Amino acid sequence: MHVHPARDPMPMAFASIPGFRFAAVSAGIRKDGRVDTALAVADAPVAAAGLVTRNRVKAAPILVAAERLRAAELRAVLVNSGCANACTGEPGLAAARASTAAVARELGAREEHVVPASTGVIGALLPAERIVARAPELVAKLSPNGIDDFALAICTTDRWPKLAEATIETPSGSARVLGIAKGAGMIHPDVGPPQATMLAFLFTDAKVSARDLGRALGAAADRSFNAVSVDGDTSTNDLVLALASGASSASVGIEALTAAFDQVSGELARSMVRDGEGAEHVVEIQVRGVASHDDARQVARTVATSLLVKTALFGREANWGRLLAAAGRAGVPFDPTEASVSIAGVEIVKHGVTLGNEAEAEAQRRMQDRDYAVELRLGGGPGRFTYLTSDLGHGYVDVNAGYRS
Repeated sequence: MHVHPARDPMPMAFASIPGFRFAAVSAGIRKDGRVDTALAVADAPVAAAGLVTRNRVKAAPILVAAERLRAAELRAVLVNSGCANACTGEPGLAAARASTAAVARELGAREEHVVPASTGVIGALLPAERIVARAPELVAKLSPNGIDDFALAICTTDRWPKLAEATIETPSGSARVLGIAKGAGMIHPDVGPPQATMLAFLFTDAKVSARDLGRALGAAADRSFNAVSVDGDTSTNDLVLALASGASSASVGIEALTAAFDQVSGELARSMVRDGEGAEHVVEIQVRGVASHDDARQVARTVATSLLVKTALFGREANWGRLLAAAGRAGVPFDPTEASVSIAGVEIVKHGVTLGNEAEAEAQRRMQDRDYAVELRLGGGPGRFTYLTSDLGHGYVDVNAGYRS
């Protein structure tokens, strides 16, 4: 399996993916006049699976998307930036439905086969009439080569679009997976089956059932999107969607598809953390030695979202006391006298006590790197989990103190 990484600021060409077309226009939703409305369309109704935010406060497009995903078959996804259409009541639901209905009419598709997604400021009603007015132009612009336009249109505070792809080789031929995502703030995804925001869309030309598509997406999301944090805030609008056109005629098994989704989702999730508002470092919080996978995840999440830890990362300070204190309040049993801490490969704590100034100084030197790992070994148990986090500095406050202005 060949994987292209998620795109940071450097240019990289992503080839069209059979069975899908993309487009974007400006519908006048964003104050700055940027392109703000994107559309991805399958040539015919295709197998679909999705995961939505578990935040109890769900935006109107999420409620509509969850309803339409139950059929496990879709034709298109309509995305707008600049307005989250969250906490807007019945008018918000009507706006989401009106905009998707307009696109469906232009496509000659069923309205329930078009899923809406929105990102932007909470509390503002989506001006659906603007999208309705631009629907003919949006559909007319659809092209297999419109990937970059789609990726740029869904960005908000992102410094760059997030794209990644993988190729799956099978006895019946090759299949591809293309991932497009956005997210830089309000990033602490908690997405599950339908029952500043993270949006992620996976497109594949593999021949796969909706059931297997959903299983692969759920497993990959749990290890990627649900294991990263910029600020600990779960959005009202998080959505992860997968569509499979089957255009390659390559039948892909669940294991191969899951592996490809793991790779693409992991790259997209890392790109989001790297683009975290004001972030200068991407840090893996690796927890080992507790009783179970779930225990390790709980400790890793607690450490990864600790404000004291994140500010120490920003200050490039090997403050191991903050790491152990966060682990200790995670609600997971472990013996502190067995705890060891390493930063960027330098062990600075063993059996719960410091190894001295020299070790800490070397760790701090390595904390100048953009990416590194923090490892907490808390015993001899089999539980292990890795959470991806960013540092937290002045830039984050600068962006979010005036986000609505």
